[in-house]
Amino acid sequence: MTPDPIHIVGGGLAGSEAAWQAASMGVPVVLHEMRGAPNHPGTAAHKTDGLAELVCSNSFRSDDAISNAVGVLHAEMRKLGSLIMAEGDKNQVPAGGALAVDRDGFSDGVSQALAEHPLITVERGELDGLPPEDWDSVIIATGPLTSPALAEAILKLTGEDALAFFDAIAPIVHTESINMEKAWFQSRYDKVGPGGTGKDYINCAMDEALYNRFIDALIEADAHDFKDWEKDTPYFNGCLPIEVMATRGRETLRFGPMKPVGLTNPHDPATKPYAVVQLRQDNALGTLFNLVGFQTKIKYGAQSDILRMIPGLEEAKFARLGGMHRNTYLNSPVLLNGQMRLKAQPRLRFAGQITGCEGYIESASVGLYTGRLAAAERLGIDLPPLPATTALGALVNHITGGHVVAVDEGPRSFQPMNINFGLFPPYEGPLTDAEGNKVKGKAKGLARKQAMARRALEHCDAWVAALDGAAVPQAAE
Repeated sequence: MTPDPIHIVGGGLAGSEAAWQAASMGVPVVLHEMRGAPNHPGTAAHKTDGLAELVCSNSFRSDDAISNAVGVLHAEMRKLGSLIMAEGDKNQVPAGGALAVDRDGFSDGVSQALAEHPLITVERGELDGLPPEDWDSVIIATGPLTSPALAEAILKLTGEDALAFFDAIAPIVHTESINMEKAWFQSRYDKVGPGGTGKDYINCAMDEALYNRFIDALIEADAHDFKDWEKDTPYFNGCLPIEVMATRGRETLRFGPMKPVGLTNPHDPATKPYAVVQLRQDNALGTLFNLVGFQTKIKYGAQSDILRMIPGLEEAKFARLGGMHRNTYLNSPVLLNGQMRLKAQPRLRFAGQITGCEGYIESASVGLYTGRLAAAERLGIDLPPLPATTALGALVNHITGGHVVAVDEGPRSFQPMNINFGLFPPYEGPLTDAEGNKVKGKAKGLARKQAMARRALEHCDAWVAALDGAAVPQAAE
């Protein structure tokens, strides 16, 4: 007999991945997405009604599974048949050591794969409160832009205040408008990443005087006004607007997105740049590039003037200027159990950014896990515990209870988190290099990361082998 369907609310990366995982395990899915519904106005950040639309950067960040926690999570998701990773790989654009994608091709690919799956039905419409009671298995993956009606219903149900933080969008430039007599192509340290050549970024150098004028302009810029209900919303430290970073110290940007290391300006090779702005390819055609780390809330007129201070961007034409939107997330260690269920109403599971993970891949990975949990329940399968030594296990552990609440901070100290090795259990074994020699000094840090990465992938393989009847879905063709 065909199992009853799982209802998934939200067609972003987490919801799309959850739907793919559950359906690939043989369980019907109804995927509900409010964008594209008749007379629906859309959201403050989305531009299309496509599933898994990327609203900020087009980068999935590092693809290094040897010594980077994000790359390890990429590798684990590929092992688990991730649709998001499959379409990301298919729509890859050059980005040094990172995995960046053509955002339109990626969304189109995810949308097509889900539309063509015989067990997935996509329904366009917005919930005006909690899901109907006859939906006995629901995954809420509405992400950072949960509709007000649903958010209010969740808050009323839990008796908790949701936390919120601002997330910012970086500007995108038409490539043809960049002056390459001043800018140049080069990856930092000439690193050749997946699908790259070592010349994957456009670089714009500043001398010290221009950098200081640029910082002054950022600090003095006229920013977008916040509504009353937004004024006390904190920023997420991993995605600060450039003007906020500038107010935290004049050198902050030089040690952040504008760091000049690993780059040589061929137009003036004898002079070391004081600061460098990097632009990363945003689509497969290479006609659009986005300013890396340049999310901002500066008003459009002032924003375009300031950005045109950057050498090579004096005549820049912007496909999109930077903007802001409010993100909301649950106090998950208090509200969710280890099965991603809402303790106050266990038929509801949560996935993605609303749980307090930060980042495209992190959100999709939690959707992957939650989709498998819901499908396994439908099929009467007991999933073995997810090892906390894996990247996905470490992230889920942080969300569902790994966070330590400081007494003086109270229950609201839980913060959204990117995957990082700090979430992994400590590695206690011997630290050796590739030849098996013990390492000392600074090399210990890298060796420890590499050992944790190897352990994570080994334990992920063991978990996949132990899934028994819960077959790992195949990636979309």
